[in-house]
This record gives sequence, C-alpha cells and structure tokens, in this order.
Amino acid sequence: MNPRTFLPALVGFTVFVGFWHLATLGNSIGDLPGPWITIVGLIDVARQGLLWKNIVASVFRVAWGFSLAALIGIPLGMAFGWFPRLRNMFNPLIQALRPISPIAWLPFAVIMFGGTAMSSDLSAIFLIFLSAFFPIITSSTSAIASLDVKYVRSAENFGVNGLEFFRRVALPAALPQILTGLRLALGIAWVVVVAAEMLGVETGLGYQVMDSRNALRMDYVSAAMVVIAVIGLLLDTAMARVESTALARRGMAQR
Repeated sequence: MNPRTFLPALVGFTVFVGFWHLATLGNSIGDLPGPWITIVGLIDVARQGLLWKNIVASVFRVAWGFSLAALIGIPLGMAFGWFPRLRNMFNPLIQALRPISPIAWLPFAVIMFGGTAMSSDLSAIFLIFLSAFFPIITSSTSAIASLDVKYVRSAENFGVNGLEFFRRVALPAALPQILTGLRLALGIAWVVVVAAEMLGVETGLGYQVMDSRNALRMDYVSAAMVVIAVIGLLLDTAMARVESTALARRGMAQR
C-alpha cells in the first residue's frame, strides 16, 4: 500500500479506536465492549472454530450471489443501453423494483426455496443476487447508453459491428463505469448478507451477531462486527485495485 494513503488511514483508525476506548471505559462484557474486550472475544471465538466457519459461509454466499448478478446484469444492462426500445420497455420495471429492500423479499425466498439448510443458503444467495443485480444493471445500461458517438463511428469506419463491436469497442469503453457499479454492488451485497443471516440462516457472521446477542455475549457481537468491517474493507480494496488497473490500461488515472 502507498505510504501516502496508508499513514492517513492508520491515523484515522487510531483516532477511532481511541474514541471507542474512551466511550467504553469501565464497561463490562455485558455492556458495550471496548477494543480490548473485543479482541479477547475475537480470540475466544476463533479458538472455538466458529469464526472461520462463519466467515466461509458469508463469503461463499456473497461470491455466488454477486457472481450471478454480474453474469446476468452486465449483458442485460449492455443490451438495454444499446437498444432504446428494449430500455424503454424494461427500465420502468427495473426502477420500480430497485428501491425495494432485498430483506423484504425474505418471506418469498423462504417460500420459494423451502426450509432446509441448503435452501437457507439459496435464500440468502437470492437476496444477495437481488441486492447486487440492480446497481450492476443500472451502471451497465448507463455506460452503454452514454457511449461516446466517436467510438461508434470509428468502429463503423473499420467495419467492426455486431458482437465484435461489443467485445472490442463497447465493453472496453464502458468498463470503468461498469466496474464502479460492480464495486458499489459488492459493498451492498456484503451488507445484505449480514442482514439476511441475521434473519434466515444458522451460519455466517450475521448469524453470529444474533446468536451472540441472544446469549448476552456482546464481546462476541463486537468481534463479529470487527470481522465484518475488515472483510468489507478488503473486498472494497480489491475492487478498487481492479478498477484502477482497468483505468490505467486505458490511459486514465484516478486522483
């Protein structure tokens, strides 16, 4: 990591931990845990073997839901962006469904996929898919619809059309905006998996939060929250690196 960005980030985290410590001075495990109590709780959960199991479960669900959303959302978004009639037909439906919270679909997901352990995974993956699908299809549609006309005319002059046009011209030109949509969608998916696991499954970091709260182990709750934050940061950093690499290859630099 670049020292120019790492050092300010380290200062920011240090200030946050300092305020956290001051705000929780004198608190016990049953109250709002401080940083040290949280670290002890994190070590305890890790020793029990629960932490890694829950991390794997959450990441597994996000990987499947997000991947399916990208595989379906990007091609559909590009089609909507390129064909105005298709966009005018389906865009109002997309925009009507997009504001509905994915968690509101949980009762229907349970009905559709049943109540077994595997179907609980499918329910969570379905909710994650919904949460990631709409940002992806919206960004892909916008990226193609706003494609600079000079790219289209240049491709026509060289006889590039059809699928070759999308592969060699449209997708590279739209890639930065599509990647931004993917980055936002991944962050939303990570938030939704935790919420879905708090309501509908018996594994995962969200389940650990609810189960620990019911057991009045607030140190385990805060430990799970720290892990959720760290993984979320790692996912966003990875997507930001992919995004910056794609921009660099096109001769575009981020500030």
